[in-house]
Amino acid sequence: MSPGESGPLPRRVQVLIAGGGPVGLAAAVELGGRGIGCLVVEPRAAVSTARPRCKTINVRTMEHLRRWDLADRLRERAPLPASWSQEVVFCTSLTGHELSRFTGVLGLSPEGDRFPEIGQQVPQYVLEELLREAVDGLDACELVLGSRVTAVRQGDDLVTVTVEDASGGESTVTADYVIGCDGPRSIVREQIGASYSGGEALRPNFGMVFRSPGLWSHVKHGPAVQYWVVNPSAPALVGPIDRDGTWWAIAFGVDREAGERRARDIIDGLAGRPVRADVLSTDPWTARMQIADRMRDRRVFLAGDAAHLNPPFGGHGLNTGIGDAVDLGWKLAAVLNGWGGPDLLDGYETERRPIQERIIGEATSNMRVLSTELLADNLDAGDEAGARAREAAGARIQETKKAEFHSLDLILDIHITTSPVIAFEESTAVDGDAGSPGTRLPHRFLADGGSLYDLLGPDLTLLVLDGATGKETIEDAAAALGVPLKTVELPWETGAGRGGARLLLVRPDQIVAWAGEKAPADAAALIDKVRGVRTGSLPPL
Repeated sequence: MSPGESGPLPRRVQVLIAGGGPVGLAAAVELGGRGIGCLVVEPRAAVSTARPRCKTINVRTMEHLRRWDLADRLRERAPLPASWSQEVVFCTSLTGHELSRFTGVLGLSPEGDRFPEIGQQVPQYVLEELLREAVDGLDACELVLGSRVTAVRQGDDLVTVTVEDASGGESTVTADYVIGCDGPRSIVREQIGASYSGGEALRPNFGMVFRSPGLWSHVKHGPAVQYWVVNPSAPALVGPIDRDGTWWAIAFGVDREAGERRARDIIDGLAGRPVRADVLSTDPWTARMQIADRMRDRRVFLAGDAAHLNPPFGGHGLNTGIGDAVDLGWKLAAVLNGWGGPDLLDGYETERRPIQERIIGEATSNMRVLSTELLADNLDAGDEAGARAREAAGARIQETKKAEFHSLDLILDIHITTSPVIAFEESTAVDGDAGSPGTRLPHRFLADGGSLYDLLGPDLTLLVLDGATGKETIEDAAAALGVPLKTVELPWETGAGRGGARLLLVRPDQIVAWAGEKAPADAAALIDKVRGVRTGSLPPL
């Protein structure tokens, strides 16, 4: 049976996921890998390759793909290997003058121990096809294609979901929980009465994919993952999808009518000369900076574009949605597997919203200077005036665009400051230091070349550094409460506890939940805190 083919829908599932794009599929992988029964309902029968959409899979998402044993498989399928280029070029055209460039962009180059996986440039549809296969390979998951969720009704102990198939027939499925990953026009968001707040950009954009095998022979600036073209005829962003002549482009300030009428002229403008090209698809769009006023109603949650939208500049949208899926996935699994409590689910929006809002703000800031804002007289002139104009443009580009392409601090230096399931007060590590509660565990490569992250367990992990005392106290408390805990002992020089802590309690998403020099006086209270149970409210398993 191929992915998406199935008989009648199950009448009862643990989690129903509305929307089988990358975020919904990621949630299913996170849940299904822990044995949680999932039904993913997706209207599209096949993944469209007409539009690449997201093209940047950042290092944080690659860390999650590594946990799922999918990172290498994605790289094998990527049309452009990460080694092909780590450059972004600003130029008057692909055959014109270079204005500036950035190197080592978008996490495509290693940075010592900072992360185990570099980023990857790859069209979204490649990732989506891989995730479909991964979901299909999980016994606990079922992916149903050609159907859509049309109604969600909540009771005290379950959610009743109406699913409509391609022929208009309806089925009813009951679930313990529902995740709405059904995009900007989310039916699930509508059904729980949530709504976006925020705004839209005033200027339209026109995306397209075109094929021009001969264009590479004219490019003067060498390989790059993006070329920002700054000229009056085609202020645009363009980049290769593969090395065989397939390209994507975004023409700034161009609406649907003008874009479809002038598509060939735009291609010639960004090339800097007439070129043979075939337009394969078009995609007019306007940037939106919006976030849902709430991301949960009792047993129903929102994730990805159903919960938030941001401009694409910096490549954060899909990656933020994958982060949502990971956070919600392991927490729901902990609850459904019996060891997690209600505070875990309360922690989803508490922890994710500040991250989502920060991403929206950074992406909006990136959008303030596009090719249209960099236009100036004499940029293509061959005289002294041209040289001065290009020097001035290059200085402005370096000043205003660096953060867009070097944003690892934004995605890796996570610092959750408010959460019901992070033991801030019980910790003795210095708040805000690497390895302190609410931060991403500092990554290290081990003496054998392996990654520290590969040693972490699927649920909670207790890292024990040389000289730590009291690990048995924490282990015994977890065992008594039925909480799965893996203990990993490491030498101090790994630097995992750079905040001074010798014991670190790490969550499945690699976030430190507690850190201390020794075990706390009440280890059971600590375990209850990080598993989302108010002390004494749930019996041991």
